[in-house]
Amino acid sequence: MTAPTKTPSVLLIVGGGIAAYKSLELIRLLRGAEIGVRTVLTEAGSRFVTPLSLAALSGEKVFQDLFSLTDETEMGHIELSRSADLVVVAPATADLLAKAAHGLANDLASTLLLASDKPILAAPAMNVRMWEHPATRRNHAQLATDGMKFIGPHEGPMACGEFGFGRMAEATEIFDAIGRFFARGSGQNGVLAGKRVVITAGPTHEPIDPVRFIANRSSGKQGYAIARAAHAAGAEVVLVSGPVDLPSPEGVHVLRVESARDMAAAVEDSLPCDIFIAAAAVADWRVARDHGEKIKKDGKGPPALKLVENPDILAEVSRRDRNRPALVVGFAAETEKLVEHARQKLARKGCDLIVANDVSASAGVMGGDENTMVIVTPEGETAWPKLSKDAAAARLIELTASLLLGERR
Repeated sequence: MTAPTKTPSVLLIVGGGIAAYKSLELIRLLRGAEIGVRTVLTEAGSRFVTPLSLAALSGEKVFQDLFSLTDETEMGHIELSRSADLVVVAPATADLLAKAAHGLANDLASTLLLASDKPILAAPAMNVRMWEHPATRRNHAQLATDGMKFIGPHEGPMACGEFGFGRMAEATEIFDAIGRFFARGSGQNGVLAGKRVVITAGPTHEPIDPVRFIANRSSGKQGYAIARAAHAAGAEVVLVSGPVDLPSPEGVHVLRVESARDMAAAVEDSLPCDIFIAAAAVADWRVARDHGEKIKKDGKGPPALKLVENPDILAEVSRRDRNRPALVVGFAAETEKLVEHARQKLARKGCDLIVANDVSASAGVMGGDENTMVIVTPEGETAWPKLSKDAAAARLIELTASLLLGERR
């Protein structure tokens, strides 16, 4: 006899904000997909939607009070925090993100977030100034590092009359993200199931002699985040990594290399694949002759080092006649004329899209935990808001998956 399949379930935390009305539509969509929903309504959230409406749509009791004797008798907050397969926070206000980032637990919602051992998906919603405030950016980055997943926010008009990033993702978008989560858990393995993705990450080290080398400031964080996101989407992932101080992402096959020539050979050996993402900051040049012994000072001034060009991995993969990936993504790290230089690189390299980012010292991208991307394609360019590198990676994988499947956005 086949055991009955467990009904997937969501614990939905509804924060205080005008976007709380979207939680009602989200519950309707989840129930229509036969996904169970229990709801937690914050005090501020109750100013925008009522417990009665949440209960009527979910068919379940609504939890509000941390110190409710009845609730604790029926289902303690620890059990409630772990009863569902996924915790969703929508809207995730600046206050809820701040509490979660700092481990505060002074109401039911924040206590559940701290006590839960389940994956958490948050849909931020707040005024554009609140979203752009350094405190919120730090909290967002910390939570992403801790493993919280995010969807949105998006750019648009605010209820307060301002315009910018801070609009909560639509209920259908959040529902789709939840569907992808359960698809992975059910063995369907996500939108990139059955696909192979090869990613390069980090810098390369080009030897001058046994103790010196040419390098750059790339930390590899963005490439590693993309590898994690691709694996989460169900892909078979090969990560060709330059020398970085980062742990190997779980479930990802990592090939560690030193020089650009090593990286080019490892990429060649990893083909064919469906998607190639060249996130590594490959050194453009190397020393023509690698000295076998340490170069000594001889009183005659510094040695003359002749430089030669390294292999152009992105161009070589893009222009292959055989085994060209269906989608080739390049990165353009620029300090000026960001879009102009990225568009020139797109044409020169022959890839399908370029992810352009500002790596000037003031941007803090190289070595930092956040990134601001501009997606450049033959059709135009789209600027994304500043995101944690994990959130940017997830968004990039969603985009590449849609392009691979013919759903151009």
